[in-house]
Amino acid sequence: MIGPSGCGKSTFLRCLNRMNDTVSGCIVRGKIALDGTNIYGDKTEIVELRSRVGMVFQRPNPFPKSIYDNVAYGPRIHGLVDSRTDLDEVVESSLRKAGLWEEVKDRMDQPATGLSGGQQQRLCIARTIAITPEVILMDEPCSALDPIATAKIEELIAELKESFSIVIVTHSMQQASRVSDRTAYFHLGRLVEVNPTKQVFEDPEHRLTRDYIGGRFG
Repeated sequence: MIGPSGCGKSTFLRCLNRMNDTVSGCIVRGKIALDGTNIYGDKTEIVELRSRVGMVFQRPNPFPKSIYDNVAYGPRIHGLVDSRTDLDEVVESSLRKAGLWEEVKDRMDQPATGLSGGQQQRLCIARTIAITPEVILMDEPCSALDPIATAKIEELIAELKESFSIVIVTHSMQQASRVSDRTAYFHLGRLVEVNPTKQVFEDPEHRLTRDYIGGRFG
């Protein structure tokens, strides 16, 4: 999802796992279906929804715990493992999928806050995928990272999209063109266009999209 600052990208993203429920005075109309079920229906269990739709935020937010406990937290509270051996396997598998295992395997008991910014963001991704969600939401996951760390996150996204549905908000059109299969353009709170990424960047349908891609505003 791309568009100028304040156009509604992050607000829409937060609708997808009901994070906007925490905003005082927020009013939601319409419905969003996950596997055919309206997530705003009366029978939706919020904790279960957020285990199916995980989220990675703009700035890395590791818990003030060890590297191991950061990844183990979700499987523990959701009761996804029966033994310490199972938990160890989930933690290692998640860190491997996040491309972080080789960098941290010898210091799992050390504080996660001691990792670099890029490592912390990959740890947060590992923490998200440890509960095997169906969807991963990413709200500008690279905006606080340097180019090298950003490249690693983009490589990771390319690998993870084979197993997960990933929805990304980004200010970087270059990043959107590199990592996405479909791109949505937002303008002043309205979804203007959503199409295959190649089409959006080479032959957009809407004039507003064309003007934004061409750098005429934003």
